[in-house]
Amino acid sequence: MTKEKAGKIRISYCIIAVLSSMFLAFGMYNVHSVSGVTEGGILGLNLFFEKVFDLSPAVTSALMNAACYIFGWRILGKNFVIYSVCSTLGFSCAYRVCEQFDPLWPELYEMPVLAAVLGALFVGIGAGICVRIGGAPSGDDALAMGLSKVLKVNIQWVYVFSDLTVLGLSCIYIPLTRIVFSLLTVMLSTFVIGIVIKVKLPKKEKKAD
Repeated sequence: MTKEKAGKIRISYCIIAVLSSMFLAFGMYNVHSVSGVTEGGILGLNLFFEKVFDLSPAVTSALMNAACYIFGWRILGKNFVIYSVCSTLGFSCAYRVCEQFDPLWPELYEMPVLAAVLGALFVGIGAGICVRIGGAPSGDDALAMGLSKVLKVNIQWVYVFSDLTVLGLSCIYIPLTRIVFSLLTVMLSTFVIGIVIKVKLPKKEKKAD
């Protein structure tokens, strides 16, 4: 993850945060919401509220992320919050636009393995790019870091608990047999995010004086 000095906000990073979250929203609407394959954390909770209470992720995403950022901003810093707010706005606006059209691949419901892989790519790339520049498309990171400090537990266990809790709630509208594919997409998306964050980019050569 790129770390910036406090107060040094890059406009280019704000744009990247918006675009990467738009990519994520496109995948959430066209893959996850129609395939019966969900995600963990805030992303999965958005789908839960959509399916059970008919609340649009364009609204619930903004509200839940805002709550998480308020909870964790003191720990994560100003830059993280600003990039994350840009990301959240990009996601909500893009999802709202997607809702005006029919899903592109409704047949993915009959292909859960493909849906799990595609969903993982959209989440892994979209979220991974945003995390790399120092933000997050959902409040999972803010909440996890804050809870990790308050509860004094390793942050990875906070993520595991969050994902398993949301997948458990998702059993209300997703058959147990399909939860397996949700576990698959959660694991794959985590793997893809790790690759996106760690991959080394070519460095610019410094010009000789």
